[in-house]
Amino acid sequence: MQTRKLGGTGIDVSLICLGTMTWGQQNSEAQAHAQMDYAVSQGVNFFDTAEMYPVPPLAQTQGRTEQYIGTWFRKTGKRRDIVLATKVTGPGFGYLRGGSRLDRASVLSACEDNLRRLQTDYIDLYQIHWPERATNYFGKLGYPYSDSSGTPIAETLDALAELVRQGKVRHVGVSNETPWGVHEYLRLSREQNLPRIATIQNPYSLLNRSFEIGLSEFSHRENVGLLAYSPLAFGVLSGKYLDGQRPAGGRVTLFERFSRYTNTEAESATAAYVALAREHGLDPAQMALAFVNSRPFVHASIIGATTLEQLRTDIASASLKLGKHVLDGIEQIHKRYPIPCP
Repeated sequence: MQTRKLGGTGIDVSLICLGTMTWGQQNSEAQAHAQMDYAVSQGVNFFDTAEMYPVPPLAQTQGRTEQYIGTWFRKTGKRRDIVLATKVTGPGFGYLRGGSRLDRASVLSACEDNLRRLQTDYIDLYQIHWPERATNYFGKLGYPYSDSSGTPIAETLDALAELVRQGKVRHVGVSNETPWGVHEYLRLSREQNLPRIATIQNPYSLLNRSFEIGLSEFSHRENVGLLAYSPLAFGVLSGKYLDGQRPAGGRVTLFERFSRYTNTEAESATAAYVALAREHGLDPAQMALAFVNSRPFVHASIIGATTLEQLRTDIASASLKLGKHVLDGIEQIHKRYPIPCP
């Protein structure tokens, strides 16, 4: 398994990061443990989770994913072998601290709960799941900005600094952020001697290359590495949903909320990418993942699976190198469908 440095931390992480958001909803505890066992056997040393998981988020299941990871740590004794990333939830959930804001008290309280569920005394990478201010994330478009920005980023970052000082968090990162937000975190770190963000976890796939516009330059010049989530666009790039197919057990089949990558233009782009993969004798999902893995600003690709078969296919993409003809074909399709899903 290829490894890359995690931002400026000096930590080596596997190119494939094991995503966990289905555990506790689509996957049982035993299935989650089996996924972790298999991933580690293949050289994966990087797990990503969040306090709000599993997804879709519900009050009655919130925190279950972290609990499953915690019981696996207790059973296997492998906590020290894993680079563990988790997140504090952004605003919007009344059942989390009365609204899950990102003020100092909420961040400190959330971390205590993360640690308890995960059965560990430290988190390697603690991330802000999404901003509190009104801005474009989760595919939002338009001009949503307002003068009210909620909790100042300085307060949030100072709370993260306290967790670092306490030894409960080693490094910090952001997720679903914009170029302005990344700039502000870096500015405050520099001017106020606060922890520097090491990573940004944003969507990146053949159907959504918006990270290349603005944010990739921060990755390149400031070494804020991308942890690419949804690299298969909720499984859409495997081709299994083409022509109206809705296979049993698929996320898009089960949950209406996963419609971000199923518009008409995305369907056309997906069909073109799947055809390109098959023309070159490649598995469409592995081609899509190998493209993401090949980008220099990507420090890890976060893959999620509901079956061990899917997990084997996804992890195997780490050894696939795309040839020039395939990469040229991808760029030709990208010119026709630049960003069908923001």
